[in-house]
Amino acid sequence: MDKKDVEKAALKAGKKIVEHTPEPVKEKVEEKVKEKAKEKFVKKTEGKLQEKANEASEKLQETKEKNAQKVHGKGEDAKEKLQDVLLSVKDKLSDVKEAGENFQEKVSSSDDKEKSKNKRKIKGANQIKKATDIKSSTKIKSSNDIKSSTDLKTMGS
Repeated sequence: MDKKDVEKAALKAGKKIVEHTPEPVKEKVEEKVKEKAKEKFVKKTEGKLQEKANEASEKLQETKEKNAQKVHGKGEDAKEKLQDVLLSVKDKLSDVKEAGENFQEKVSSSDDKEKSKNKRKIKGANQIKKATDIKSSTKIKSSNDIKSSTDLKTMGS
């Protein structure tokens, strides 16, 4: 027999007892039975609620531990990946820096060669024409002033 079967039998027996008891005692017996039933119901409900709360607490704790392990593991993975990426960036930047230095050397060495050639070509401030040095319309040669082929000296003459 289950506990539930016993409870049902007790409930039926309680009802029969209440039915067969005399009226003055019947009210007191009914009140007692109701109080006892209420107490049992409260105890049973409290026990079930406490049991369910404990189960939920255990499940929550297990889930919390699993998640902590997952997060820690993924954090380590992310840390390693980040370090790998940073190292590759560092290597690439060192390559870029080296290429830049080589380029700078080539540019500065070619600049030195060109500077030495072009030093004579650069005009100073006193060599730049002023407004007074520019020819006016009166100083421009006319067609009469331009030499012709007859005016040129030959090698023999």
